Amino acid sequence: MNLCDRATIARICKKYGFQASKGLGQNFLIDPAVPRRIAETVPEGYGALEIGPGLGCLTVELARRAAKVAAVELDRALLPVLAETVPQQNVTVVHGDFMKLSVPELLAEHLPGLPVAVAANLPYYITTPIVMKLLESPVEQVTVMVQKEVAERLCAPPGGDESGAITLAVAWRAKAEYLFEVPAASFWPAPKVDSAVVKLTLREPPVAVQDEALMFRLVKAGFAQRRKTLTNALKSAGYDPATAAFLPAGIRAERLTLAQWAALADAYCAAQA
Repeated sequence: MNLCDRATIARICKKYGFQASKGLGQNFLIDPAVPRRIAETVPEGYGALEIGPGLGCLTVELARRAAKVAAVELDRALLPVLAETVPQQNVTVVHGDFMKLSVPELLAEHLPGLPVAVAANLPYYITTPIVMKLLESPVEQVTVMVQKEVAERLCAPPGGDESGAITLAVAWRAKAEYLFEVPAASFWPAPKVDSAVVKLTLREPPVAVQDEALMFRLVKAGFAQRRKTLTNALKSAGYDPATAAFLPAGIRAERLTLAQWAALADAYCAAQA
């Protein structure tokens, strides 16, 4: 069954009375090379965690490569569809909201004893919360298709023009690679923007910091008002701007490197001691 074929998609949707939901960011891939290339990033023998399998085109490719697949689907209407379209011998479809699930418990129950790689076509509206949750999860690798603009931000170097709070979080937790672009025409119905696939290989933070939570509170404060200088943004958030006086005058949040954010957090720790 070619789950990227428009006629097949239309037949399945008609059979089950299913209509794609714009609210859930549901679009059907019609380029079979895309799910295949995403699945190929999962090392053989790994467990694969998929978020939002849809009709199952990526799930099928993952099942061919991974030892086991756990696919989390929010839309109850897709459960009978997936029961028909995906292999049952090594795939478990979990009905639930990924953001409300415990990832360690999910992996322990459905992918026990396996190193885990995530592979998913993420809904645009909830990309950042899912990526942030995955960065704190016990997985080794995350390959996701996201809006192109978001992909560029995920992979941007800290301190560059495209840097944002999510850039810092990704760079802190992972090595990011921009793999390939997916034009809007690869979907049906076609979205208004292009997508891209990125791979995040989780790792230990590249620099040391005394208080990681404090550092990311400062990051959040700095990026909350991007048009302000960092010292003014910190002041607005209740932090003493004098503590950041060692940074270049007038610098904005997006211009700081990871090492500078860590130094800033350490300076606040020292000031509070």
